[in-house]
Amino acid sequence: MTEIEIGRAKRGRRAYSFDDIAIVPSRRTRDPEEVSTAWQIDAYRFELPIMAAPMDSVMSPESAIAFGRLGGLGVLNLEGLWTRYDDPEPILEEIVRLDPAASVRRMQEVYAEPIKAELITERLRQMRDAGVTVAGSLSPQRTKEFAKTVVDAGVDMFVIRGTTVSAEHVSGQAEPLNLKEFIYELDVPVIVGGCATYQAALHLMRTGAAGVLVGFGGGAAHTTRTVLGVAVPMASAVADVAAARRDYMDESGGRYVHVIADGSIGKSGDIAKAIACGADAVMVGSPLARATDAPGQGFHWGAEAHHAELPRGERVEIGAVGTLEEILFGPSRVADGTMNLVGALRRAMATTGYTEVKEFQRIEVVVQ
Repeated sequence: MTEIEIGRAKRGRRAYSFDDIAIVPSRRTRDPEEVSTAWQIDAYRFELPIMAAPMDSVMSPESAIAFGRLGGLGVLNLEGLWTRYDDPEPILEEIVRLDPAASVRRMQEVYAEPIKAELITERLRQMRDAGVTVAGSLSPQRTKEFAKTVVDAGVDMFVIRGTTVSAEHVSGQAEPLNLKEFIYELDVPVIVGGCATYQAALHLMRTGAAGVLVGFGGGAAHTTRTVLGVAVPMASAVADVAAARRDYMDESGGRYVHVIADGSIGKSGDIAKAIACGADAVMVGSPLARATDAPGQGFHWGAEAHHAELPRGERVEIGAVGTLEEILFGPSRVADGTMNLVGALRRAMATTGYTEVKEFQRIEVVVQ
């Protein structure tokens, strides 16, 4: 791949965001009703290639259940308000009403409350009793501490999610999580990330993960790019990790690891572009936080917003446009790609002649 000279002592390659590319129509079109948006990971099949991000403004146990019944996979943040407080509703009400100047400091105080193992068990069992696929998320730092609790509670899918997760974390302070050993010992499929490069993804795939999350620094509530200077444009990141998936299939004798785009997906067109670049599914936060029945009530924030030492996110007001069902399936009352996400994906696939998500990964794209 051609490198560009940034200066005499530094070269870098050009990378592209979703805004930089466009999907090219093919010679065939289809009816949207003939399109399937279903995908399957391990033994679990979903009608929508969409995972709801484990953010307190997006997923509560109730909204995860509702999202699951609509055909997606809702992932609960097991380090969030629902596992720190018996009744987090008053805390949510306070957060959405905070003065912007004081929001970070107060959120740091609120999230300093210890995580309670019994609440992890209670929330996951609430989801299981509702009959939906149960998924919970922990950061790499908390995984060892609470993994047994999570598995014993009956989780179907374990998500290890951080700003960036590597298979080779080196620490002189404490023994790091051995991902390969950890995943091997679990009886449930594990999705791990984020990553954004071919090599990092290949190493994560070799740990035995069922799926890898692609992306960091690009979410609507993230300031990672500003605080750390770290970010990778998502179109290139997804395509690079899709290449790692292909090469790992050859290396492993046919084992397929799912690629899930996680970041910079704010509109319906971004979902279509992510799949066009090679993703099997997407993990979204801000589009679902716009639901009138979302826990954030028109506000959105992630775990980075309340980091105790170096916050890399903020609470942002994004407004509410419709119910969760309307955001997924319409009818849309706006023309900006924030409603009827599934209908838009279905139409993008039909317009280009594809009826399956995996087929749509082969569509031609151009740089704008």
